Amino acid sequence: MGKSKNNKFKRPQFNSVGLPTNAVKEVEDDHDETDSPAGELLEKLHSPCADMREFACASISRVVQQSQAIPGFLQRDAVRRLGPLVLDPSLAVRETATGALRNLSACGGHEVCEDMVKQDIMTPLTVLLRDCCTGFETNSALSLKEKKNKAEDVANEAVNLLWNLCESSSQALSLFNKAGLLDVVLQCLEQHPHNLELALSAAHCLHTVTEDNQELLCSMNTAVFVALDSVLLSTQPGMAHTLLRTLAAGSVWNMKSSLPLARQAQTLSALVTTLSQSLELDAGTLIPELHQAETTRHATASPTADAEEQGARDMVVEEMEDAEEEEDGLRRNGKAAKIDSDFSDLLPRGKEELREATALLTAQQTSLEIIVNMCCSDEPSDDEWEEMSSSDESETCPDGSADGISSLLSPLCLSAEVYGALTNYSIPEKILKKTQFPSSEAMDVCSQDPMWKCLIKKMQRVQYRALTCLHNILSTMDAESLGGAAALQAVAQHLSSLVFSSAAIPKEEEFLEAVTSAMRSLLQMIASKNIPQCMSPQQLMSLSEAATRCDVVSVRVNALAILGITGSTLAKEKGTADNLQMIGSALLQVASKDPNLVVCGEALDALFDVFADGEEAETAAKNILLLPALKALQPVFKAKIRKEGKGKYTPEQLCVLDNIKVNLRRFIGYLETVVKK
Repeated sequence: MGKSKNNKFKRPQFNSVGLPTNAVKEVEDDHDETDSPAGELLEKLHSPCADMREFACASISRVVQQSQAIPGFLQRDAVRRLGPLVLDPSLAVRETATGALRNLSACGGHEVCEDMVKQDIMTPLTVLLRDCCTGFETNSALSLKEKKNKAEDVANEAVNLLWNLCESSSQALSLFNKAGLLDVVLQCLEQHPHNLELALSAAHCLHTVTEDNQELLCSMNTAVFVALDSVLLSTQPGMAHTLLRTLAAGSVWNMKSSLPLARQAQTLSALVTTLSQSLELDAGTLIPELHQAETTRHATASPTADAEEQGARDMVVEEMEDAEEEEDGLRRNGKAAKIDSDFSDLLPRGKEELREATALLTAQQTSLEIIVNMCCSDEPSDDEWEEMSSSDESETCPDGSADGISSLLSPLCLSAEVYGALTNYSIPEKILKKTQFPSSEAMDVCSQDPMWKCLIKKMQRVQYRALTCLHNILSTMDAESLGGAAALQAVAQHLSSLVFSSAAIPKEEEFLEAVTSAMRSLLQMIASKNIPQCMSPQQLMSLSEAATRCDVVSVRVNALAILGITGSTLAKEKGTADNLQMIGSALLQVASKDPNLVVCGEALDALFDVFADGEEAETAAKNILLLPALKALQPVFKAKIRKEGKGKYTPEQLCVLDNIKVNLRRFIGYLETVVKK
């Protein structure tokens, strides 16, 4: 069904307070307005005593970290009650009230964020943010003892709340644009020389609001790029600063169409340098080293400090275990569990090494996602299955550039400048190394420490993003630039080891989606160059069998495409009829029984490729009774398109299905002529 579209990465849901982003559960029972913890705490918000208001806000902030508690607060109008307190005369109340709303937005998920925006939380939040930025100047002369600026503490909570809302609500993003909050976020980012925590929050927020936000891009000015260049060119050591520079690079890429022509070459160089430096870091070595440093420090800590930290550790471990149970439950119920269990903000101050490790993995994941976007067009991704036909694979890729702006940074299926930058910094080789991660040593260290266990999924996610990156690199670069036949065979061997080294094919959906995408692109390139590849038809069959049992449609589509590529290659060789029969039978099975028409269409398309020509293909087709099977399938396929099509599939998908329907009729005609020979 044509060339696989490159997977463009939308920045995944990132949890601003290190808590799972879950849908609010249904309320199982109703409580009296005040005869409950929620009711009592909300009543205390109206206390004339600032300390009591602060206590109530801090308590709410802690309680809503448990998602099952959220409905009780929402029923009692918590958002409207907390909203005015973000402008409370007491800065401490402002901070805790904003923190409570921040946690509510992070733990409540999209629905709660949408509801918060509908209840006009953006109005007091906007006033608060502008007031905080004024406070940056007012408090600049405080003594060293008071260097931890209270206005910046409040701003940090406010920016995180803004980030959550804009990530989950298009209305919040529109209000962000109208209120001109970009300048406020930039002011927070510019605090990076002395307040890294606030700058990181601002960088995350900026990375979110600049993505696919044409209205905002039209209002860009030189000051924005000067501020981002200042971050990109900074040289402070440490993983948190690496993450800050990586997020700035992501924002620059999001704003590429607004970049002044004179700055393009310099900015592209700084951007790719940042990504390269992030990927150069060896997390497999650094994570065990950081863990050892923490262990050594604990060995010399005072008993009192150790006991306090242990209490904090126990609380965070409990939160992690609850999140893992909730994620497992979502999977068992057939729901996509897209939970990023990042608990860095919950960690006690004594967990600096774990914070560093978390920042490192987040920076590398973000770097890989940026490269994915650099190497793809703005067209729909493969999981949406919207490619029109095989003839469109080399046609236009929208560059999204503004009038008068050169396409230097446009993802025109790799412009010469981007191509040169990626190869000059050896980005393909660095991506390949990340597909080998996580190391067994790092996995062992994290699995043995409950507090570090949360990094395991982050390490795996780096590998998954690297595999998706590899898929895009293979889809956009030519074989010679990737090292030629020998290098491609080595990549095939590596992917084979990832999938087939254990007794059973891995079942993790995110891994399967990434690795099958990479394999599909690699096998397509190898086949087009007539390069022998190391994976046997039997191995690919076992992968496809595992993948076709996966709930994710794109995984099943990739698996079928892999079989189609393999079969069409085998059909050109002698003595392959048995393998072609095996592949053909598998494709027929899917085409006949898969409940998704997109997958059925891909299976049919693969059958057309495998049995299009050659004596071996003719023999195999006769042996599996392909002609009568397709004749029986044809009216069923047509009826399903007619019955299910309009309500279940997009117009683009229906267009492709109609093309396959026509090709099925033609292919049956071709098989009938073969039988008559």
